[in-house]
Amino acid sequence: MRIPSKRLRDRWLDAALPLVNELGWTAAMMDESASIAELSVDQQALAAGNGVSDLVAHFFERAADNMRDKLRTVELDTLRTHEKVAEGLYVWFEMLAPHRDAVEKAVGRGLMPWGAAGAVKTSWMIADAIWLEAGDTATDYNRQTKRLLLSAVIPPLILYWLNEPEDTAFRAEIARYLSRAMQAGQAGGKILGPALDRLGSFVRPGRV
Repeated sequence: MRIPSKRLRDRWLDAALPLVNELGWTAAMMDESASIAELSVDQQALAAGNGVSDLVAHFFERAADNMRDKLRTVELDTLRTHEKVAEGLYVWFEMLAPHRDAVEKAVGRGLMPWGAAGAVKTSWMIADAIWLEAGDTATDYNRQTKRLLLSAVIPPLILYWLNEPEDTAFRAEIARYLSRAMQAGQAGGKILGPALDRLGSFVRPGRV
């Protein structure tokens, strides 16, 4: 089994993003951007063997990578844990902001980080990256719970963010959703257990 090439995915995504607003996340866009990026058929298979869904996942994952880089310039040590998580979420959206149209097109095609197995895995990866930057190193059930709860707030926040709220209002919305997630976490295993069992078929600690 060949390991997907991040370098080739980056090359393809860079060529794709200027086309997404006009063509959407479509096969036509993939073909044209692959041509612009001068990717052979074999390179396309290595970069995004599952086609559009792989490239969309990489789009959101690269924003998470950029979020990590940006957070290293922020004084997180002065913040409490939930404030660090909120800042991570905010910065992730900041990294997506130059490509808001691409996010909206992904919503329209149902390719956002929720729903299908691959999309759930993307959402989990984003949540995991944010929690790690917040300093969380748990490896037990508590780790899964935190990631699951944060994964659940990402989809509604994306829909809210697409309406281009003012900065203060968006930060307040992030805080509100995180507060709800914390309350859900305190509800205990009766609620979270079944959800984690279902999610377990898609992702496992250490595999994202």
